Amino acid sequence: MSDFTSLADHFLIAMPALQDRFFGQSLVYLFEHTQDGAMGLIVNQPTELTLADVLTQLQPDTEPPARTQSVPVYTGGPVQTDRGFVIHPPTQQYQSTTNLGALSITNSQDILHAIAGNGGPQQYLIALGYAGWGGGQLEDELKNNTWLSCPASHAILFDTPASDRRAAATASLGIQLSQLSHLAGHS
Repeated sequence: MSDFTSLADHFLIAMPALQDRFFGQSLVYLFEHTQDGAMGLIVNQPTELTLADVLTQLQPDTEPPARTQSVPVYTGGPVQTDRGFVIHPPTQQYQSTTNLGALSITNSQDILHAIAGNGGPQQYLIALGYAGWGGGQLEDELKNNTWLSCPASHAILFDTPASDRRAAATASLGIQLSQLSHLAGHS
């Protein structure tokens, strides 16, 4: 596989034919992609949970700050749904932060407490679970027109409402969502 090209720091845009309950209509931020596989977070599917709910589960005897009731938690994917991830700019390090270059990903509780106390990163997205692909699996899905890919945009990730992120990523390719059904193949 000498022609392998990593799609890390790219978005995966679900094509209309993808009707999976997790991935249908999804936009995935791919934070790792090697010949051995890929990992990403769905970034446009908020759950009914908020940061306040998560903090209450972590520390049941402590009342979370009121502002945390409006901080959404996203469905990151179907793998390890009890595990939390926070995507944020690489300006701060926490107990378990991996610098990905353009962004960092943290999966330790200290970042949640920092966000709750207004001392965390200014931009962030909190997700439970992640999406994972084995070696060659994502490449096969791309060949079968399951996904479109484009470079990730911090503006789409952090400044665009969740319901508009998939359309914004598609528009960055010069395509409207309504055009995607004409591009999708059938397998």
